[in-house]
Amino acid sequence: MKTIINTPKAPAPIGPYNQAILIKDTLYISGQIPIDPSTGNLVEGDIKKEATQSMENLKAILAEAGMTFENVVKSSIFLKDMHQFSEVNEAYGVYFDPDTAPARETVEVANLPKFVNVEISMVAVK
Repeated sequence: MKTIINTPKAPAPIGPYNQAILIKDTLYISGQIPIDPSTGNLVEGDIKKEATQSMENLKAILAEAGMTFENVVKSSIFLKDMHQFSEVNEAYGVYFDPDTAPARETVEVANLPKFVNVEISMVAVK
């Protein structure tokens, strides 16, 4: 059986999906874009700030499910421009211990929801 995870501390979904789904001990978190949940506005203009906002949204969803970044086993990063990889990687890296960081892929895409520059999704296990 699946449990729906939603928190007002992360942006509301902009389509027919939930922030996350918990099945047994595994949490599947939908991709998070840099929307500030307190204002509903996009964080724009600085890719590090955009990536950080996406990570803070993920952090809020993990917390709602009783988890932290230590529980994350897989991340997916989608970038509009791979030339921003190092800056996004730097912002992302603040949230993980390099020795226990999750598996990950980073891919460049043509466009993302709301035409943002970065989207990050995760899978976590209790």
